[in-house]
Amino acid sequence: MQTFTTIPEIRAWRKENQRIAFVPTMGNLHAGHLQLVREAKKYADKVVVSIFVNPTQFGINEDFADYPRTEIEDCVRLAAENCDAVFLPNIETIYSSNAQTLVSVSHVSQNYCGASRVGHFDGVATVVCKLFNIVQPNVALFGLKDFQQFLVIQTLTHDLHLPIELIGVPTVRELDGLAMSSRNGYLNETERKIAPQLYQILQNSGEQLSQGKSISAIEKNAITALTQAGFVVDYFNIARRDDLKIASDNDSNLIILVAAKLGKTRLIDNFVIENL
Repeated sequence: MQTFTTIPEIRAWRKENQRIAFVPTMGNLHAGHLQLVREAKKYADKVVVSIFVNPTQFGINEDFADYPRTEIEDCVRLAAENCDAVFLPNIETIYSSNAQTLVSVSHVSQNYCGASRVGHFDGVATVVCKLFNIVQPNVALFGLKDFQQFLVIQTLTHDLHLPIELIGVPTVRELDGLAMSSRNGYLNETERKIAPQLYQILQNSGEQLSQGKSISAIEKNAITALTQAGFVVDYFNIARRDDLKIASDNDSNLIILVAAKLGKTRLIDNFVIENL
């Protein structure tokens, strides 16, 4: 596995290879990230993973300084998966001191995490656009745990006519159902035992929706259940999957989106409603 830290290095490597699959990450890799690497091999001759903790997608008083940085361990795990290349840029490589360009995707980024983390998706869109331009992949893979993020990147790619195929990979979960996340490490022992209830309540809400219960009642009951379990709910909404607008009882093709804090840890998850 080759490791690159500069743009000329990764571009020179890219020119030597025909079809490239790209997995952008912020490091502290878990089994969900490694599943993306395995899936990437199905779509290309070579797989490159970036590890970059992007400062512009963190808000004031968020965990940028504390976000776990485990590049050495990450590279060992990627090598074991036969990843072909790792791109490890520093902040100065990605953001020059006089940078003036910001990429913003409207509408789909405005609600949910976009409302509670102002500027977050501008940071995501900007860094992804930069990384796409640097690596120039044919295919890029993202986990669907952050479904809103995937839709933001999908919209960006479409609107800017980027010649990149996007692949969304289903969420990888712990045995108890908790969605794998680098932030799960923030949970203490008590919180870790409570955390799987987030997905359990999503599943229960999905069953109620399939049974014809009203959306407003499902959302209200779920927020109550989460609060009683010890979560501080940011949002719990049933939305249309294609544009993330709030769903009505007559809509189909739905997704349930949730973000909630457990202690100091912010958890997000979702549940797709099939065949409604």
